[in-house]
Amino acid sequence: MRKTTTRSSSPRNQHESVRKDHATETAQDYVEAIDDLIAEKGECRLVEIARRFAVSHVTANRTIARLKRDGFVQSEPYGPISLTAAGRKMAVASRRRHEIVLRFLRSLGVAEETAILDAEGMEHHVSEETLQAMEKFAQRETDAPTAPKEKSKNTSGARRTGKG
Repeated sequence: MRKTTTRSSSPRNQHESVRKDHATETAQDYVEAIDDLIAEKGECRLVEIARRFAVSHVTANRTIARLKRDGFVQSEPYGPISLTAAGRKMAVASRRRHEIVLRFLRSLGVAEETAILDAEGMEHHVSEETLQAMEKFAQRETDAPTAPKEKSKNTSGARRTGKG
């Protein structure tokens, strides 16, 4: 009997791919948050990570353990968490992606709160090609001259009430 090969489009491989992508998203979010906390407070503690992501201490600890295993962070029990060179590189790249997507959404006129929320999810799912196009578009919009605002026709200084 001939053995069949599985294709990358099989459900099993799709699920594996989704899990791997999710793990990468989590790693990117965590190293970015660790970098932010170190910049804000001078150090990063596990309790602050758990608070920031609204997860349990155990969940945050497991994620930090994976990041440590993968070479992105250094930590000792009850000690501060620091980024390795690889972790800093990932944090910088993740922040860059986030900022590009956020600027792009703002340039489209998306409300600030919505743009912030959407950018957080989108930054992980766009290709480098799409990211470059977003950056180019947002830059073009930023560099475009703005039309002068129309002056009010009411020059008398009195407020118009719309009442006749």
